[in-house]
Amino acid sequence: MLTRFIDRLEEGVIALLLAAMTLITFTQVVARYFFDSGAVWALELTTYLFAWMVLFGVSYGVRVGAHIGVDAAVKLLPPKTRHNVMIIAVLCCLLYCGLLFYGAWEYITLIYELEIEAEDLPIQQWIPYSILPIGLALLFFRFSQLLYRLLTGEDVHMLVDEAEETLKEHHEHEAHDKSGNSGKGDPL
Repeated sequence: MLTRFIDRLEEGVIALLLAAMTLITFTQVVARYFFDSGAVWALELTTYLFAWMVLFGVSYGVRVGAHIGVDAAVKLLPPKTRHNVMIIAVLCCLLYCGLLFYGAWEYITLIYELEIEAEDLPIQQWIPYSILPIGLALLFFRFSQLLYRLLTGEDVHMLVDEAEETLKEHHEHEAHDKSGNSGKGDPL
């Protein structure tokens, strides 16, 4: 139940951030080109929102297996060895997240203590930068879920298989063409 809540929260935050970035950018363009005015802070705010969206998106990508990787050599391994390599890879990712989280926490603490303000926004810089430890903690959580699934024997796909996806789309397109559509434009 907690996992489902985190899943929905993650998706909602990503959608909200994308909508906010779009609205701010559109408003800024209209203000600049039609009213010959505009706010300097809009670019900085959009940049912070984009950083938040990327860091939430990284953990979302791990959750849905949407990251791209080079796994041609791993696919040549026997299933048991491949499984063990995947466990080692996830453990390395957890270690990496832990190290980055530690560094991010130290950085946030430093800019909090120094009371550094954002360049164009009237807020302390640690507030928008707080996504660093938040995003890394969420990423650590996602890799922990992946490790648990690997250790319990679930079938886990960590990466997108581009070749498999392309072949699947190709076969679907061929099946669609054979069903009576010539493939030359939309039948609407």
